[in-house]
Amino acid sequence: MYYVKAPAKINLTLDVLNKRSDGYHEVEMIMTTVDLADRIGLELREDGKIHILSVDRFVPNDYRNLAYQAAKLLKEMYSIQSGVTIKIEKNIPVAAGLAGGSSDAAATLRGLNTLWGLGLSLDELAQIGTKIGSDVAFCVYGGTALATGRGEKIQELPSPANCWIILAKPTLGVSTADVYGKLNLNRMKHPDTKKMIEAIETKDFEKMCASVGNVLESVTLKLYPEVAGLKEQMQKFGADAVLMSGSGPTVFGIVQQESRVQRIYNGLRGFCDEVYAVRLIGERDSLA
Repeated sequence: MYYVKAPAKINLTLDVLNKRSDGYHEVEMIMTTVDLADRIGLELREDGKIHILSVDRFVPNDYRNLAYQAAKLLKEMYSIQSGVTIKIEKNIPVAAGLAGGSSDAAATLRGLNTLWGLGLSLDELAQIGTKIGSDVAFCVYGGTALATGRGEKIQELPSPANCWIILAKPTLGVSTADVYGKLNLNRMKHPDTKKMIEAIETKDFEKMCASVGNVLESVTLKLYPEVAGLKEQMQKFGADAVLMSGSGPTVFGIVQQESRVQRIYNGLRGFCDEVYAVRLIGERDSLA
């Protein structure tokens, strides 16, 4: 079994600029990887089939799984005869706004590129990933990046200032399509993407905390008061900045002082079952 790491991502900023003619939204967002990762095991099969193995009951084991779609796409594009068993060891919460499924697909692309000896570059793999989902291209690269278009155009950024990230996911599912559908494009407070890029490039922690923003909060926090409550609790417990990731429902806190991390983590455990204290990775070469 050949193993590949599939880390979660968070959005430091998420802005929606307009709705495109193809039905997608034009976005501008800054994403970065954190040290919470699924583990993808790949084993070639002689029968030509693609088989998903997962003990998580929320992970589909058929064509709905993005890792399955990634393997099928590569297999068809390059006329590969052998199949593959894809073992997914989940650590990233499902349907959480952390790109778990997209990261699994990206890890599958990278791993099969090696196992099937395709010799594709990361840029080529990212291009293939755009056919699977908007976040897959970013997840192929990892690290920190500005994503534009529908999320598939990736511009690499340096790693932000060192810090801890506390993730808390309430026990509810959020439909990304519903959230985008209810977004009022005329009444939004847009994050300052340029200011966030400057904060990242200068490793200015305070400026980074002051620049976080996610326009989808305007919808999700109203639809799901639990998410708004969780955000308030995290702020009360002393996180330096708090934001919802993606379309939610996961809320994350940015914390610089390690001494404060355990206190915030313990406090949140009283409100939420799924809480994680992890480091921000933010570098591209961390996917081995």
